[in-house]
Amino acid sequence: MSRSNEADDSGSTGAAANWLSLKAFTSAGRGFWRDVPDQEWNDFRWQLKHRITTLRQLELLLPTLTPEERAGVQLANTKLAMAITPYFFNLIDPGDENCPIRRQVIPRLEETHTAAWEMADPCGEDAHSPVPGLVHRYPDRVLFLVTDRCAAYCRYCTRSRLVSNATGYDFHPEYDRQIEYIRQHPEVRDVLLSGGDPLLLSDEKLEALLSRLRAIPHVEFLRIGTRIPIFLPQRITPELCAMLRQFHPLFMSIHTNHPRELTLEARAALERLADAGIPLGNQSVLLRGVNDSVPVMKALLHKLLMCRVRPYYLYQCDLIAGSAHLRTSVRRGLEIMNQLRGFTTGYAVPQYVIDAPGGGGKVPINPEYILSHNHERVVIRNYEGKVFEYPEIAEALPAPCCASPRHKPA
Repeated sequence: MSRSNEADDSGSTGAAANWLSLKAFTSAGRGFWRDVPDQEWNDFRWQLKHRITTLRQLELLLPTLTPEERAGVQLANTKLAMAITPYFFNLIDPGDENCPIRRQVIPRLEETHTAAWEMADPCGEDAHSPVPGLVHRYPDRVLFLVTDRCAAYCRYCTRSRLVSNATGYDFHPEYDRQIEYIRQHPEVRDVLLSGGDPLLLSDEKLEALLSRLRAIPHVEFLRIGTRIPIFLPQRITPELCAMLRQFHPLFMSIHTNHPRELTLEARAALERLADAGIPLGNQSVLLRGVNDSVPVMKALLHKLLMCRVRPYYLYQCDLIAGSAHLRTSVRRGLEIMNQLRGFTTGYAVPQYVIDAPGGGGKVPINPEYILSHNHERVVIRNYEGKVFEYPEIAEALPAPCCASPRHKPA
């Protein structure tokens, strides 16, 4: 759809119908695989085995490929491999070359264009990696990379240098060294498992890894970053959920960018995780032509809450090489945030952040609500643009914790 239609939130019949469509939960369906038996279709192993990974497969399934997409697929294995699960492929609109799902997973020729400010490692992870597969950038937490494989590959992937090994990075996690580093650093209380996607590990391998981490006394908090509930909801089995619930407090961050990704199947998978007592948060990336409009973003955030997922971060797209065609301006991100705070449920408002290029960490980016601030007052505006004053309090000296023996109260 065009930007003008996306931005039309005027309450017209067309806009209202589009809004209801965005917020609806529907099944991804079977599409080309309509004759596949239920037992196979609902088996995540079958889904992984039948991923779309070649130009020949894609041309058969999507005859409307553009020249830019065809060229992108031919060159994909030199940068970031293409892989799309049959389930997720069914969310693509074959008649719309600007389909927001299509833009996320089908390579384009523009991925070969690198701007001067783009980087292979925009978050500076390699420079903060004391042992292979471990990133220690923040004081009390580490990023534990478990694999370089995903169920499907996002074309804006921050770790495209590593994920899928298309560039020859040759990533091999060393669990023993990673775990030993954590064991030797008592300041580490929070471990985030990521990759690649940790939920591609078998239940047995993931359980063994979580058990080793949970056995470290100073590790208080475990997290898993995953896009499996969105790309491959069949993987979220009752057996997986029963295994994960042994390791509380265990949190999970999922990755969803467009409301169409939240299908009936995805919602059921997320509900299984929530029923296992796992708090769920969502991380979105602001992407041009995908979610850079208020109605689309608001529909996504509302649907997340209905799936029992708390919107957590909205990322400005990292400066990954070859991603310029998917980045939108920070100004646009602030405009969207300005139309969320106060206009919808507070739980639905994520924190908009830029991961500072080169390894500076996440920096919150917010619209200006403080208009002026001095020693007498703070002048603020609310979501409606109305201006208010709040009296500033003079910083007083702290009261003594006890009276001096020589100056006892009468």
